[in-house]
Amino acid sequence: MSNLDRGIARKAGALSVLVAVVLGSGCASRVVYVRPADPTQTQYAQPSATVKASANGRGDASIAQVSFGERAPDTWWTLLGSEQINRLVSLALANNQSVASAQAHLAAAREQIRAARGAWYPQIDMTTAAQRTRYGAPVLGSLARDFPPYSAYAAGPTVSYDLDVFGGTRSRVEQTRASAQYASAQLDAVALSVSGNVVIEALQIAALRAQIRVAQGIIADDENSLTLIRAAREAGAVSQMDVLSAQSQADHDRTLLPPLRQELSVAQDVLSGLMGIAPSDWTAPVVDMDELNLAEHLPVALPSELVHRRPDISVAEAQLRAASATVGIATANLYPRFTLSAAVGEQGLLGGGPSETAWNIVGGLTTPMFHGGALTAERRAAQDEYRAAFATYQQTVLDAFSQVAAALEALGNDAALLGTQQQALESAGASLSLTRQAYAAGNAAYVQVLDAQRLHEEAQLGEVQANSQRYVDVVKLLLAAGGRVDSSGALR
Repeated sequence: MSNLDRGIARKAGALSVLVAVVLGSGCASRVVYVRPADPTQTQYAQPSATVKASANGRGDASIAQVSFGERAPDTWWTLLGSEQINRLVSLALANNQSVASAQAHLAAAREQIRAARGAWYPQIDMTTAAQRTRYGAPVLGSLARDFPPYSAYAAGPTVSYDLDVFGGTRSRVEQTRASAQYASAQLDAVALSVSGNVVIEALQIAALRAQIRVAQGIIADDENSLTLIRAAREAGAVSQMDVLSAQSQADHDRTLLPPLRQELSVAQDVLSGLMGIAPSDWTAPVVDMDELNLAEHLPVALPSELVHRRPDISVAEAQLRAASATVGIATANLYPRFTLSAAVGEQGLLGGGPSETAWNIVGGLTTPMFHGGALTAERRAAQDEYRAAFATYQQTVLDAFSQVAAALEALGNDAALLGTQQQALESAGASLSLTRQAYAAGNAAYVQVLDAQRLHEEAQLGEVQANSQRYVDVVKLLLAAGGRVDSSGALR
C-alpha cells in the first residue's frame, strides 16, 4: 500500500470514529418521554365507606350496588334507563358548538403533526433566477469596461436535508403529538361536560316538574279545604278565624309555584343552549322522574384504570408530554446541527446561446459556541417547566380520586336522606289524616290541621328533592369515575 493510500485510510478511519462519536452522543442527548407510573391505590376511600344507591325511580327499597373495577357502557347515560335522556345527549353531542370547536382544534393539531413530520424527509424546492449584469473594471480589469451587459438565467430543483443527529426534529414532532393528545383530551372533556350537563339539566327539569305537580296538588287541597270551611262557616259550625286561617294557608301555598316555574324556564333555556338550538326554536321533551330506571350496578373504574380514562388527567399528561419534548428541543439546541443540500439546474443567457447543466453539493455543520448562557438557561427553564407539569399531573390525579370518593359518600348520604324523607312523608300523611278526622269530630282546632298539613307539604317536596338529588349524585359519580365521551358520543 502506498503512502497516499495509507494516508487516505487513516483519514477515513478518523472520520468514521468522529461520525460514530457524534452519532453516539446524539443518541445519548435525546430526551425520551416516559409515562408516569399507574397509582398503586386499590380504593378511593376508607373501607368503612361502603356505599349503596337506591335504584328505583320512585325511591323504594331496591338497591343498586357500586361495582368497582367494571367499565361503564359505551354511553354512560343509558344507565339511567331513560330514552328521552338518550335522545337529548345524542342531539347535544351532534349540535353543540363547543364540541364542534374542540373537534376543529383536534383536526388542526393532527395536521400540525403531519407538518412537523415533513422535516424528517428531504426538502425539495424549485428555484428560478434571472439577472441583468454589467461587469466593471474592479472585477475583470480595465478591459471589462468594454464588455456589454448581459442577461442570464438559472432554473432547477434544490434539495436540503437535516440529519437530526441530536433529535431536535424528533422532539418537535413529539411536541406536536403532545399537542394533539391535549386537543383530543380537551375534546373528550368538552363532550363529557356537555353530556353530563345535559343529563343534569334534564334531571333538574324532571325534578322541577315533579315539584310543580306536588305544589299544584297542595293548592288543590287548599282550595278544597277552603270551600268546605266556608260552607261550615255559613252553617255556623266554625268561626271566621278558621276561614281566615284556611285562606291564609291557600295564599301562602300559591307562592310555591312562581319560583318553581321560573327555575323550570331557566333550566329549559340552558338545556336548549346545550342542544345548540335557540330557545325559541325548540321545546324540551318531557323527562319524568317516574320513568327513570337506574341500573342495578353502577360501574366505577379502579384508580389504576381511572388515570387512563379521565379527560382531565389525559390533559395533564399531554401537558407533561409537551414539557418533556420542550426539554428535548432545548437539549438538541446545545449540540451541532448537520445539514446537506444540493442543487442542479440549467443555466444560460436569456438572449440565446447554449445552456449547460450546473450542480453543487454542500454539507453544513452549525455548532453553538457562545450565546451568553441563553441555551443552557433555556434548557434549565424547560426542565423546571417539566417538573411543574409533573406536579400538576400528580395533583390532578389526587383531585380525581377525591371527587370519586366524595361522589361515593354523597350516594351513601343520599340513600339515607331519601329513606328518612320517605318515612317523614308516611308519618306526616298519617298525622294529617288523623288531625283532619279529629277536626271534623270537633276534637282539634283548625290550626292543628294547618300545622299537620304544612309538615305533609314539606315532606312531599323534600321527598321529590331527595330523589332528584340522588340521581344527580349518581351522574356525578359516573362522570368522576371514568366517563370519557368522544366526539361521536361513544364512551372510550
